[in-house]
Amino acid sequence: MERPVELGNMTRVQGFVLLGLSTRPDMRDVLFAVFLTLYLVTLLENTLIIYLVCTHSELHKPMYFFLGNLSCLEVCYVSVTMPSLLLGLWNGPSHVPFTACMTQLFFFISLICTECTLLASMAYDRYVAICRPLHYPLLMRPQVCLGLSLSSWLGGLLVSVVKTSCIASLTYCGPNVLNHFFCDVSPLLNLSCTHVALTELVDFISAIVILWGSLLVAIASYVAIGRAVLHMPSAAAHRKAFSTCASHLVVVGIFYSATLFIYARPSRIEAMDLNKVLSVIYTVVTPMCNPVIYCLRNKEVQAAFHRTLCWSRG
Repeated sequence: MERPVELGNMTRVQGFVLLGLSTRPDMRDVLFAVFLTLYLVTLLENTLIIYLVCTHSELHKPMYFFLGNLSCLEVCYVSVTMPSLLLGLWNGPSHVPFTACMTQLFFFISLICTECTLLASMAYDRYVAICRPLHYPLLMRPQVCLGLSLSSWLGGLLVSVVKTSCIASLTYCGPNVLNHFFCDVSPLLNLSCTHVALTELVDFISAIVILWGSLLVAIASYVAIGRAVLHMPSAAAHRKAFSTCASHLVVVGIFYSATLFIYARPSRIEAMDLNKVLSVIYTVVTPMCNPVIYCLRNKEVQAAFHRTLCWSRG
């Protein structure tokens, strides 16, 4: 429902109140300990991968280049949303200035768009490696990898500039309470007291282009990989390839399912409690699982990690 108000009577709010993940005092201490642990584990995992990729020459390959980018993104990503989540669990509802809220929104949108396109680039890299191995050195040469990475990061920034500008230009005249643990698109649109049809349209179109576009690239890549695996003569090769692809698809599926449900809809979401639960999935769970699924189960990464341990002991 739109809430038209006479422009002359509008008083722009100076900040927002974040209710946080839980308003129950008896739950907040337990949740704080859980999410602080998850945050530290996520930082440790991804920092370790960045270090290994940068310091071991055998990991200077396209696949690990993208994994290093993804880990760098995950460190930034969780550091945008988790501090406000933890603050809400520690102190309860907190006041966030308008500028700080829009800044958090800008970085969040930029990083989530970048993650979508990076996941698609990683799926394409695996497609070329498995389905077109003879052309892999040409199709995934360093210039191409750098171009895909830069376009992911710059594309996320560009989309975020447009979306954040639209949302920041809306008028918020009260109430100013966000039933969320960070400044997200849907809660902010719900609080606007001016017409948001154009902003919703921009949000919906960008979600369709970024989320659905990158998801289709990832699905097409994995379908092609599946077909190639089915033609492999060895049963052991079948199991190994399907095991790897299945684990990747689980992470991609969980991430895209949650983000598509929230962002690829042409209207604002009213069920904020469901919104918060789904937000936890792609802001907390997937950044923690991605390093394990994509990297730490990989034999080359494990070997590099063991050598690092040996060097540190020596």
